[in-house]
Amino acid sequence: MALQSQLIENPIGSTIVRLASPNMIAMFITLLTLMAEAWYVGQLGIISLAGLAIAFPMMMLLMMFSAGSIGGAITGAVAQRLGAGDRTGAESLALHAVLLAALLSGLSALIFLSGGPLIYRVLGGSGEVLNEALAYSDTLFIGCTSMWLANCLAAIVRATGHMKVTAKYLVAGSIVQVIMAALLIFGLGPFPKMGIAGAAGGVVIGYLVAFFLLLYFLTAQCEEIRLRFSGIRLRLAPMIAILKVGALSSVNSLCSLASIIIITAFMARFGVDVLAGYGIGSRLEFLLIPLIFGFGAASTTLVGVHFGANKIRRAHKVGWTAAFYSAGMCGLIGITVAIFPGIWANLFTDAENVRMACRAYLQIVGPFYAFFGLALCLYFASQGAGRVLWPVLAVLLRVIVVAVGCILLSNELETPPEAFFALMATGMVCQAIVSGIAIRLGAWTRGLQQE
Repeated sequence: MALQSQLIENPIGSTIVRLASPNMIAMFITLLTLMAEAWYVGQLGIISLAGLAIAFPMMMLLMMFSAGSIGGAITGAVAQRLGAGDRTGAESLALHAVLLAALLSGLSALIFLSGGPLIYRVLGGSGEVLNEALAYSDTLFIGCTSMWLANCLAAIVRATGHMKVTAKYLVAGSIVQVIMAALLIFGLGPFPKMGIAGAAGGVVIGYLVAFFLLLYFLTAQCEEIRLRFSGIRLRLAPMIAILKVGALSSVNSLCSLASIIIITAFMARFGVDVLAGYGIGSRLEFLLIPLIFGFGAASTTLVGVHFGANKIRRAHKVGWTAAFYSAGMCGLIGITVAIFPGIWANLFTDAENVRMACRAYLQIVGPFYAFFGLALCLYFASQGAGRVLWPVLAVLLRVIVVAVGCILLSNELETPPEAFFALMATGMVCQAIVSGIAIRLGAWTRGLQQE
């Protein structure tokens, strides 16, 4: 348990940076991977880009559920057991987490393979755009078990503090994803030309590689915990314990996605060019999530270990330190793209109307990304504490602001797209304020004895 002792005793700021840095690198590679995927699809034309704008949020939802919501709950629960010195309990939780991830992958596939056409029509897809969205989505969800299992194992490894191991193997998967996406989209060499479906195929294969690498580490190399498939009695209680936090956390992921989906549906009214431009612009917000997750995963692990060791006051300091780091990083990115929106807008298409819509989105929303980073990192830290109610209520408020605002704006004649973009910024500010105030006033600490 020497590593867990170091997490509790070492200086907070440097420990967060040390744990977050491998995650940041891995997530930055993930960001580049998704950018490459979008660039590949952009070569197929505006229709394919519009289809990706509709389907991509579902891929991010899958990632947010498996890595963020359920994955964060797994990390927090296992880290608390390790912090309390209960290796047996941690190993039991790890096995039950894998079984839970397998079950949830089947549920995900069932929902999107059977209900995909209806889901994407509601989001504004029709005709060729709908066909492209379904081609991507169906391929992704046929193989979504690889993402669920890889992110589950990554969550277990993070709970031990071995962030470099997780980062190394996820980067390996991302490299495979970039290569396979190009081969499958364009049909290079012996590989079939799958078009937009090839991008989803690359995702599935990349995560499959990461899964096998992480599985080997947990079954053969990890000293703090071993993933064992025998000698552990299977029970519902450990899975329910993970789901209690994970299910509530999933509301956060759904609401984060819902804000973008709601505006996506209204953007479809402005035509394919605006829809595609908005899709490119809002994609940056999605890609900030993996970067925030670098600090977020570190705070989940550290807060979980501290709660297990009953170091509640120090856990509180950990959460806030990580959140401010995250806000600073997102704020810097947001200000940069607001001043120089062409850096992002020009990467994916040559169509000027699409670029104009993307630039408008970034100039309005970018300056407020710091609030997004603060709120989301506090949510990840709350998973380590096992207390996510207030961060979830905060993101619900964000959805309400966006939804009500869109309805009111749609009743006005000739409302420009920029007015809808401003709603996104307003929602981010509201979410950050409510999350911060609630945690500051004791959402984690009420009713607990603190050291």
